[in-house]
Amino acid sequence: MNPESLIASAAINIGLAFFILTLFSVLKKQPSNAPIYYPRRLSESHRQSHRHIPDFDDNYASSSVGFRRFLPSVTWISRAFRFSEDEILQSNGLDALIIIRLFKLGIKFFVVCSLVGLAVLVPVNYNGGLTAMSNHTLDSFSISNSSPGSNWLWVHFSCLWFISLYGVYLLYKEYKEISAKRIQQLLNIRHQPNQFTVLVREIPFCSEHKSRGCCVNKFFSKHYPYAYHSYQILYDGKEFKELMNQAKSIEKKIEGLRKRSVVKKNNKTPLLLNPSHEDSEKISVYEENLEELHHKIHQLQCEDMLHEKELPVAFVTFKSRLGAALAAHSQQHSNPLLWITDDAPEPRNVSWRNLAIPVRVLPLCNFGVIVAASLLTIFFAIPVTAVQGIAKFEKLKKWFPPAMALQLIPGLSSVITGYLPSAVLKLFIYIVPFAMLGMAKLSGCISKSREEIKACNMVFYFLVGNVFFWSLLSGSLLDEIGESFTHPKDFPGRLARAVSAQADFFVTYILTDGLSGFSLEILQPGLLCWDAIRSCTYGRGKEKTPYLYSLPYFRIIPLVSMSVLIGTVYAVVAPLLLPFLIGYFLLGYAVFINQIEDVYETIYETCGQYWPYIHHYILVAIILMQITMIGLFGLKSKPAASISTIPLLVLTLMFNVYCKMRFLPAFSLLSIQNAKEFDELDEKCNQVEFNYENASTAYCAPCLRPLNCMEPGSSHTPPLATSSSF
Repeated sequence: MNPESLIASAAINIGLAFFILTLFSVLKKQPSNAPIYYPRRLSESHRQSHRHIPDFDDNYASSSVGFRRFLPSVTWISRAFRFSEDEILQSNGLDALIIIRLFKLGIKFFVVCSLVGLAVLVPVNYNGGLTAMSNHTLDSFSISNSSPGSNWLWVHFSCLWFISLYGVYLLYKEYKEISAKRIQQLLNIRHQPNQFTVLVREIPFCSEHKSRGCCVNKFFSKHYPYAYHSYQILYDGKEFKELMNQAKSIEKKIEGLRKRSVVKKNNKTPLLLNPSHEDSEKISVYEENLEELHHKIHQLQCEDMLHEKELPVAFVTFKSRLGAALAAHSQQHSNPLLWITDDAPEPRNVSWRNLAIPVRVLPLCNFGVIVAASLLTIFFAIPVTAVQGIAKFEKLKKWFPPAMALQLIPGLSSVITGYLPSAVLKLFIYIVPFAMLGMAKLSGCISKSREEIKACNMVFYFLVGNVFFWSLLSGSLLDEIGESFTHPKDFPGRLARAVSAQADFFVTYILTDGLSGFSLEILQPGLLCWDAIRSCTYGRGKEKTPYLYSLPYFRIIPLVSMSVLIGTVYAVVAPLLLPFLIGYFLLGYAVFINQIEDVYETIYETCGQYWPYIHHYILVAIILMQITMIGLFGLKSKPAASISTIPLLVLTLMFNVYCKMRFLPAFSLLSIQNAKEFDELDEKCNQVEFNYENASTAYCAPCLRPLNCMEPGSSHTPPLATSSSF
């Protein structure tokens, strides 16, 4: 990529970001856009009518001036940097705070790396003794410009050790702090029912009483006589769900017919008119059908019908956290495929549809998901190769002569080779997280958080495979076609050469993903268009409801972690890329604090279970940097530096093993020590009985809830059938 292409890419991305952020700052002040830019705060204000909404209320109070709300401002950026971690933790939970900590970690890491790179490595590279003859913009300032065998390569070796050890230090510090915050958060929310509850699967059938519920009660009463409290058996709710969908459809039709008879007088006072005779007949027919459906649903909720639909799954409640922890951590039966216990997720975090999947089928589900994700990764190699073909315009002209016509328009080839490849790649990648989440939902995870964590893993490794490795290899293959296949043993060297050659492409990728990507994230153009269409068609005159969605961990974490990987690998190879990453993380930090506080809803809390995966992704980045440098030192005829890097690689792997032993167990299980301490604290506050009684009614399956409590988030509704409580 020539300098003109890189400058064109930077100019386009900076210009787009400036325009989009200016447009956002204006649109955010318009009252009609409140459901888009303040949905979380609007929903909270509906629940708590006295709640003051900062910035929202102030902006709209001053909107009476008229002209001020059409002026762009940067108050949302200054407001974002004023938020403290304690405020985010209190209002949004530890999971949301981890997203912010990821951006802060990127800022702290790459600021130091940039200082080292710009002050030490760039001057060494520029005076390295070679004159870069290629078209790659950053070659003169990268390790490619160093002479083979030069002793100056020991400077790169020293910087590699410093950056690696600094990254490991930051990871250890973050893991330790987040682990402490997790324990504190568990203490703060110790009243939640999941701390008293265990999920039990593969429950055997009791032939004597023709019930699995009876078997659950006998088993836990016998083996946990002092800790066991009650159980809630689960049922097959497919038929119930179909009837509920029919009932909701009829309710919407009745509501639509009734709204025909409502007209507004002076746009304020509603005047009810008598519905027409035809509408009255339709309403009466629909009401009869609805009453019949309600009768069928009540019949399905009777105990006799429920016994026939029992599943080998139950939520078992204990009188103490200690009892629940002991049951969840133990093997219950000599046959490990019976009485399988697991920590229960929060009631709002339960994936009810997957609990009906037998445990024996889960390996097949996981295998199918892995195959589907692999096929998607392989399929996406086609557009990635095409993107690299656009970026390698000089080579493309030799193989496809009509492409020379682009040179007839001045500057067009620079725009195409500089901006278009990263924009096209970003467009293709946008749909990947949603596809992976859809696959993860088919894998049989018991909670929504586990589905998102599984999607995070699949998206991250997809990006590593396609955006990083395949972009490197396909770009290299377009320069030296066939050599990577004919000499597979030279892979480390070819990887190192490809990494050095593709630095300018990844600069444009970071610019597009950061400037354009984060700007579009905060603007939400899709919702703006949909809201405009809705307001002009069937939604005209209706009260707008907030566009409230959950925080998309499955999309944010892997994409940001991929940028960390790119920056880490290039920290020693091409340090000029690092300042772009600082801007990337600063903008992302401001954008996602705004989104977390105003836009996205927290629908569950895992108390930081995403962090071990982020830690793993960043360690993968550090290890890839070290392997790349081993190859580069070999290419530069410095075998002593390559061999001396191997102990660093071993130390990093040993650090990973240590973290798994020291911190990881605390993120998957509630320790016996903490469980006992929390129980003792409840005894002092006289909250023991209240907590486990609340837990015994929290896990009410959808098919047992009353018809007026079927909305999401109503899982604390007491069940209609109470035969499962003892």
